[in-house]
Amino acid sequence: MPHRPTPHRVRLRTVLALATAGVIGAGAAVFFNGSASAGTTLGASAAEKGRYFGAAVAAGKLSNSTYTGILDREFNMITPENEMKWDATEPSQGQFRYTSADQIVAHAQAHGQRMRGHALTWHQQQPGWAQSMSGTALRNAMINHITNVAGHYKGKIYAWDVVNEAFADGGSGGRRDSNLQRTGNDWIEVAFRTARAADPGAKLCYNDYNTDGINAKSTGIYNMVRDFKSRGVPIDCVGFQSHLGGLPPSDYQANLQRFADLGVDVQITELDISGSNQANAYAAVVKACLAVSRCTGITVWGIRDSDSWRTGENPLLFDGNGNKKAAYTSTLNALNGPGSTVSTPPVSSPPVSSSPSNPGGSGCTAVVTLNQWDGGFVANIRVTAGSAALNGWTVTVTLASGATITNAWSADRSGGSGTVRFTNVAYNGQVGAGQSTEFGFQATGSGAGLSPTCAGR
Repeated sequence: MPHRPTPHRVRLRTVLALATAGVIGAGAAVFFNGSASAGTTLGASAAEKGRYFGAAVAAGKLSNSTYTGILDREFNMITPENEMKWDATEPSQGQFRYTSADQIVAHAQAHGQRMRGHALTWHQQQPGWAQSMSGTALRNAMINHITNVAGHYKGKIYAWDVVNEAFADGGSGGRRDSNLQRTGNDWIEVAFRTARAADPGAKLCYNDYNTDGINAKSTGIYNMVRDFKSRGVPIDCVGFQSHLGGLPPSDYQANLQRFADLGVDVQITELDISGSNQANAYAAVVKACLAVSRCTGITVWGIRDSDSWRTGENPLLFDGNGNKKAAYTSTLNALNGPGSTVSTPPVSSPPVSSSPSNPGGSGCTAVVTLNQWDGGFVANIRVTAGSAALNGWTVTVTLASGATITNAWSADRSGGSGTVRFTNVAYNGQVGAGQSTEFGFQATGSGAGLSPTCAGR
């Protein structure tokens, strides 16, 4: 999102100011800022529930001691506001500039914080040279941009917003017209496949606004994600910006849950809330995330009210002087209140050594995370290389009696019940030493007892 309001954001405030009702939500794996005390800061309290709590950060403010003091005390995930966008990282075609983004990454690494990358492709904040391009030339430029930027930060980014705001507002549920869209309807798929090849270990997200409830726009995105999962397009998460003007919609949690049921993580990526009911609204969003087991974390879009792009609306958790607001207290209390941790703990298999028949092979581990419901489940499996890189991998799972796989993504499979073998596809077979890639499948029946084993080559 831009550092300053744009027309569609102004309309957004009006729409969301009318939103009414409450919510709830649940989570998955995340990260501690080691300097914090559990239960007393946003990041530490979120981590106790297996989630992160992050903030959008501007490189130019890292010299402000009040700003960094709050950042390093409270937050365990960082998103650059503008420093990783196309205009910032590739101001001239083929000439990449990472100085400001690298500064933010270095700060995060020095303070035990993780990074969300934002954003590889967007119809706004393109450099002038890209704005004037079209067709095949623009498509190739996009692929080159993703390859270079994601490759530069390989191994340093928890999750990338690969594509930002590609769906139109209004009741059609269709794509936004843009120079990227006019390169062909498969451009989003190409962007995700390119990002996976550039950094197999990063989670790949689609990110958008005005999608907080079940509406035409969020349903259009839902249908895209469902299609991608059915065809093996590598998408791991969906981001909900949640620029709110009051309480979230009554179906906020249900909307998060329906995406999670597709086998993707959900994340609140750009949260800020204006209005007199701000404290209750923040608490409602947190409770929603805590109730959805695949809601992996929350990011607020800025730290102090004076840092917000929503000038004059005071939508953040700290005032302009850095003091905690009532919304901070309600948010922390919600994080420390009832809420689920990961509903089914990940199960990891021991590293698999090279087999005698494959002396050139490499060890790997496989960790499964389940989203189980009555009558079915989704399993996401992370494959991690050992001390040597993988040139391919095979994961074997034995399903419970009566369980049958209905679809799989990011892997080729042999069999659908009993013992099933999954092998890499073309874009995720090469995994660097210590790096990871993911695949998954959906099945009927029970996911109890899944214990994958991994063999590399």
